[in-house]
Amino acid sequence: MPAELTPESIRRAPKVLLHDHLDGGLRPATVLELADEAGYRGLPADDEDGLARWLRQAADSGSLDRYLETFAHTVAVLQRPEGLHRVARECAVDLAADGVVHAEVRYAPELSTQRGLPIEAAVEAMLDGFAAGCREAAAAGTPISVGALLCAMRQEDRWAEVASLVVRYRDAGVAGFDLAGPEDGFPPDRLPEAIAVLDRAGARRTVHAGEAAGVASIRAALDGAGAERIGHGVRIADEVPDDGPLGPLAQRVLDEEVPLEVAPSSNVQTGAYPSLAEHPVDRLHRLGFAVTVNTDNRLMSGVSATSELADVAATFGWSWDDVQRVTERAAAAAFLDDCARRRLLDDVVRPGFAALR
Repeated sequence: MPAELTPESIRRAPKVLLHDHLDGGLRPATVLELADEAGYRGLPADDEDGLARWLRQAADSGSLDRYLETFAHTVAVLQRPEGLHRVARECAVDLAADGVVHAEVRYAPELSTQRGLPIEAAVEAMLDGFAAGCREAAAAGTPISVGALLCAMRQEDRWAEVASLVVRYRDAGVAGFDLAGPEDGFPPDRLPEAIAVLDRAGARRTVHAGEAAGVASIRAALDGAGAERIGHGVRIADEVPDDGPLGPLAQRVLDEEVPLEVAPSSNVQTGAYPSLAEHPVDRLHRLGFAVTVNTDNRLMSGVSATSELADVAATFGWSWDDVQRVTERAAAAAFLDDCARRRLLDDVVRPGFAALR
């Protein structure tokens, strides 16, 4: 008999996570300890429960600007290599304990240079932390692979520098490039020299688009930045009417099977949609869009890979077929070489689901 589709059985299922922010997934206790070590006195609470509650309330405000304000506190404790290493290690361990077998975790290393840490040292501390966490998870019987995505902040001008770091460290654990930060006013082709760096090296890339801004931002990510995946991308639903033909960009995204890194709970919290029931994740999935389900910021949103899938499944009546389909889509879209991708699918994801079904 197949396992009942419950949060516990979904936790046991192999999951692939493509959109998770390192600075949005810290343990509350770690934030407090790192703040104490670094002498940071700006935290809004001095205990784990109070801090988690404040961050969640700010995230639940319905305002993307207020949501983003929460990162001032987590970034403040990521200004030393020791802190970055610890948080990356704990990230890998926590995801593995939740049944994630492959994750691509993103961070903007320029955010950790506010007190003089060289940007290269920030990248290296993060990569070393992920490697240590993967070793720890494997020893605990929950193996995971983690690739780092280096974000450039759209409102800053360090894109080419970050793109060069993606190329420099791609054999040391960096999986690809991302653009993060405010979408409106900062199009993904604003600094073409950065895109040229990626193009010359054949570097992989995903771009935040179609969250705060509309479908035009998705088009710019694809055509201006050469994005292979779209971070969030849910505004493609603006071209998906309840009846009638798809809009031209939606048809293209569907036909080209452009992976969408959808994070439903985060989208609701930032005000993109009023509730999970009104989120287009199920409609897009049913129409055949390459939907994947992601956490975005586990600390701020109070979610895990398991809870996000479980909530979507319960809200929309998903079956094991649906959960496995979005997982296999994520594995197929991962920034892995062909051999590693086949191993992930054939040796980990499919056998894991077969054991539950």
